[in-house]
Amino acid sequence: MSLPPPSLTPPPHPYFDPLPTPAEIAAWDAASVAECGMSFLALMENASREAMHALLAEVGDVRGASVLLLAGPGNNGGDAVALARHLAGRGARVRIALARPRGRYRGAAGYNARLAAKLALPMLPLTRVDWRDVPDIVVDGLLGTGFSGELRPELVRVVEAVNGLPDRAYVFALDIPSGLSGATGRPSPVAVRARATVTFEAAKTGLAAAEAAPYVGKLLVREIGIPPVVKERHPCRAHRIAPGILQALGPVSPVLHKGSAGRVVVVGGSRGLTGAPLLAALGALRSGAGLVSVACPGAAEVALKAGFPDVMTMPMGTAGHFGAAEAEAVRDFCKGAGAVALGPGLGRHGDTGDFLDAMLPLPCRLVLDADGLYFLAQCQELGAKLSAETVLTPHPGEAARLLGASIPEVEADRLESARALAAKYGCVAVLKGPATVVAAPDGTVAVSPVIAPNLAVGGSGDVLSGLAAALLAGPHTPLLAACLAVYWHGLGGERLAAAYPRRGNLASEIADMLPRAITE
Repeated sequence: MSLPPPSLTPPPHPYFDPLPTPAEIAAWDAASVAECGMSFLALMENASREAMHALLAEVGDVRGASVLLLAGPGNNGGDAVALARHLAGRGARVRIALARPRGRYRGAAGYNARLAAKLALPMLPLTRVDWRDVPDIVVDGLLGTGFSGELRPELVRVVEAVNGLPDRAYVFALDIPSGLSGATGRPSPVAVRARATVTFEAAKTGLAAAEAAPYVGKLLVREIGIPPVVKERHPCRAHRIAPGILQALGPVSPVLHKGSAGRVVVVGGSRGLTGAPLLAALGALRSGAGLVSVACPGAAEVALKAGFPDVMTMPMGTAGHFGAAEAEAVRDFCKGAGAVALGPGLGRHGDTGDFLDAMLPLPCRLVLDADGLYFLAQCQELGAKLSAETVLTPHPGEAARLLGASIPEVEADRLESARALAAKYGCVAVLKGPATVVAAPDGTVAVSPVIAPNLAVGGSGDVLSGLAAALLAGPHTPLLAACLAVYWHGLGGERLAAAYPRRGNLASEIADMLPRAITE
């Protein structure tokens, strides 16, 4: 049995993991102490122990291994100093490189520095590290998620020294690689390139950004004991889509038939642009829709059919593109459909905008993509004809056009860009790209954990449109349908990497992979 639709707010839901900002995770720490009476020392001890277990799981036995721990003066440095104590207890040969004189370490970090001194753990100034003496393991505890601005020149030199170490040195970051923004995932101006990063309690928003991947390495999330009541009282606005979202698909009914498996209509196609609606139809069919038809201009039908007997077509009119004259017939054809995917291959003819204006609103749920988004940006009045049951699926260029911004501005803060789209049009917005962002009008967002280069091929977005329409035709809310479509589509791209490690796969092969992607 599938779980009830989530709201992306506490209590925790298996479909989503929290993705707090640096400010939100700091609020969790503070509330754990102020509201629940926990000790910050206990949280730091938990973090350092979880870091140890995470590191051991990656590198194995550390007995006799040389470990250099870089410790800044803040809580991140305190975690590193406490970790040194645990590793020394496991037989590692540790050295702690302090970014400040030991007397300037305060609070929980100061306590752990004093304890390390009492235990005679080797400590030296960070400026005295001889980088020619290559350790087996480097632990990065210089800066935490609260870092903002740009690294000072002396820390830039340290980061470059770490990144210049031979590959045999295993670089392990605590909470976030130093120099990386916990909010955006961008280096400022450089950041440690870790083999793995252990982050505490929840991944931070910056760690989920595609730009962060080369620095984060393998992301390991470890809980440190933040009470659930704290997360309920102080919910975060962003979440990461979890593998558990596949539970939302539920079991396949043994009495299912094509009429009850969902009917999807793809509205699109024009002369020279017949592949896009076909790919959308294949995406809908491969994700389980029972009946899929493409409503297309009459002169484009033969090319669109392209020898695919599985895809039904409904030619409208005799022209090579849609105009206002076909709007009523297309709208009537969409009656009874669970969802419509509108826009793939629609073309940008002048009277196609009139077609959309005359056809909308539709009597069913809608996925608006591709050329449909082009006309939405051209004619803002079309936005008033979109219901809350609509899902927009723009790539960054289309999003920039819809928001009246530049592509760099959209990409500078993808979460906020997706939120702006959802708020402007009052519906769910999917900002495509690596680590795709799904936003709801209330400002909550979900980020895909998948970064799959095999999806970077023309037609991939059309497959996603059909997949999203198939899920939207079912019992799911628009938000859940969009999140599930994004995650499933991403899994297809990941699975294709095994057969096409250097890419080269076709968009149609993304559709073909969908049934296997959730079973392998």
